[in-house]
Amino acid sequence: MSVQHQSSGEHANTPLLDIRNLYVEYLTARGPVRAVEDVSFNIAPGEVFGLAGESGSGKSTIAHAIMRLLRPPAIITGGHVWFKGEDVLDMPSDELESFRWREVAMVFQSAMNALNPVMTVGTQIVDVFHTHMRMPKDEAYDRAASLLDLVGIDRQRINDYPHQLSGGMRQRAVIAIALALNPPLLIMDEPTTALDVVVQKEIMQEIDQLRAQLGFSILFITHDMSLMVELSDRIGIMYAGKIVELAAARELFDNPLHPYTQGLMSSFPALTGEKKKLTGIPGAPPDMIDPPSGCAFHPRCSQVQPMHKQVVPQLREVAPEHFVACHLY
Repeated sequence: MSVQHQSSGEHANTPLLDIRNLYVEYLTARGPVRAVEDVSFNIAPGEVFGLAGESGSGKSTIAHAIMRLLRPPAIITGGHVWFKGEDVLDMPSDELESFRWREVAMVFQSAMNALNPVMTVGTQIVDVFHTHMRMPKDEAYDRAASLLDLVGIDRQRINDYPHQLSGGMRQRAVIAIALALNPPLLIMDEPTTALDVVVQKEIMQEIDQLRAQLGFSILFITHDMSLMVELSDRIGIMYAGKIVELAAARELFDNPLHPYTQGLMSSFPALTGEKKKLTGIPGAPPDMIDPPSGCAFHPRCSQVQPMHKQVVPQLREVAPEHFVACHLY
């Protein structure tokens, strides 16, 4: 069973991105690994949708599937990825080239190391304009300088090489490249990995300000719930390739229902507010070549009952716009 059109309020009728019943497998020597199973969610114009979960839960696989960047042994085995009403999975290669970066841009994991070390930051931004818009060099450099201003880098640094920039500035430069063509959707996959907590918060606040200014949507992927709750409008929690809970960010923060969501919330310190004792989630994510029967979380769940080990829970609405896949509800 899939959940579709879960958006609330002004987001309900105008999805920019609409993923339905998506399946992705990795074909390995030990057998197929189902990395994404029957995942559905949508993102409205201007919305920030968070996708959270531990490493290996399928978050990054979904991001790469949206942009059709998956490579063998990964294959999309089912579902649809609708963007502005067109299925990305059916796009011909020439249309796909235009779709990437013009319509959807991505800030990848380890983005600080994504810059070419032997090219200046300005040249790397100019390359985007030249490749996608055939823009004259002088105009492209003017646009590149304006982009650096936009993300909080002095335009005088346009001829600097990546090693001359701090980690936070390199991250801002990568964001500038992603925003160069004004895409309606920005995918951010663990965008603040390896940055200290203070710089993390600064960059996420700046991204939110840019979103408000420019009007783009964000798919924000992370395992850090403290960052996600602060930035996102809605959040989907992933475990073992499935969305196990989906709700508005504030609702999820105030009333997490799935035991896995509760565990995630208890595992990370808040960026602001009172200090609290942190508790980890016992065990480890499942081996997806041989996943557990029934609820995939049952080996780690403190509330497991015999039936949970046999029957797969379905994602269903248990409160207005609050969906959970758990036998406890």
